[in-house]
Amino acid sequence: MLLTCCDGEPEPEMRIDAPVNFPSITYNTQKNPVTTKGFELGRSLFYDGILSRDGTISCGSCHQQGAAFSHRGHIVSHGIDDKLGTRNAPPIMNLAWQKYFLWDGGVHDLDLQPVAPIQNPVEMDEKLERVLDKLRNHESYPDKFDQAFGSNEINTERLLKALSQFMVTLVSGNSRYDKYKRGEGEVLTSDEIEGLNLVQQKCASCHSTDLFTDLSFRDNGLDETTKTDYGRYAITLKETDRFKFKVPSLRNVEVTAPYMHDGRFRNLDMVLDHYAEGVHNNANLDPLLKQGDVLGISLTKDDKARIIAFIKTLTDRQFLRDTRFSEASK
Repeated sequence: MLLTCCDGEPEPEMRIDAPVNFPSITYNTQKNPVTTKGFELGRSLFYDGILSRDGTISCGSCHQQGAAFSHRGHIVSHGIDDKLGTRNAPPIMNLAWQKYFLWDGGVHDLDLQPVAPIQNPVEMDEKLERVLDKLRNHESYPDKFDQAFGSNEINTERLLKALSQFMVTLVSGNSRYDKYKRGEGEVLTSDEIEGLNLVQQKCASCHSTDLFTDLSFRDNGLDETTKTDYGRYAITLKETDRFKFKVPSLRNVEVTAPYMHDGRFRNLDMVLDHYAEGVHNNANLDPLLKQGDVLGISLTKDDKARIIAFIKTLTDRQFLRDTRFSEASK
């Protein structure tokens, strides 16, 4: 499928760089084919505070490339007027393989996802109508929409599709592990290999495939006795979904601390300590974390060290520095 650009010439689609060791893409590129001009427009919008009420907060404010498009070092995200959100900003990567978005899966279409932060009063605190008005009156955006979509009409659908065209290209699949898996000359150390084996034995039921997540929603035994964030329950209103949150990918977690939906764990050691010794017997605790009367996952000190050694091989340095995804001049 080709888009017609402003000069009447068809613009070819951009290829989404899908690693050969990944499963099939689920994002519908027929509905929203990615083109160079669409990608460039989406990148400009992603890094532009024009999407927020006072121009100070962009998508890139809380999703920073060097942290795999997460908000590294922040327990929860900081939004408009320095207001605090309630959840840790998740990394943005490999979205073309996902069907549900946000920690609770409250959005089922990537083309709709940006509406949530734009209109959230503690994130961007803006109305879509005002965003569109600002873009229509901007000195360069009408021309950019013209180049991307064939006319300078600026509407909600085009705004959201342009953002999606940028986000679906944020593919992270070129870590040391990937090169090892694909036979591209990378060698893992003995500790890293043992860590890989441990992850496959003890973690892969949830962190499955080379996406390192099954994209499900699970209660992983966090202490929620003082918490009011009910996770997936707020979306489905099913008691069986109370305190269930989306399983995050293990990719790039070396650079995305702190961890969990509320950023409660500062480092990977604390995460593994939780699974080994800190799992709570919640009503909806995932059965994988309860074997009889035994809670959690059996991990020795050496096991933890080797798992962390392996997890660090999932850091995709090229992705973190790829200038295609960096902020460009508007």
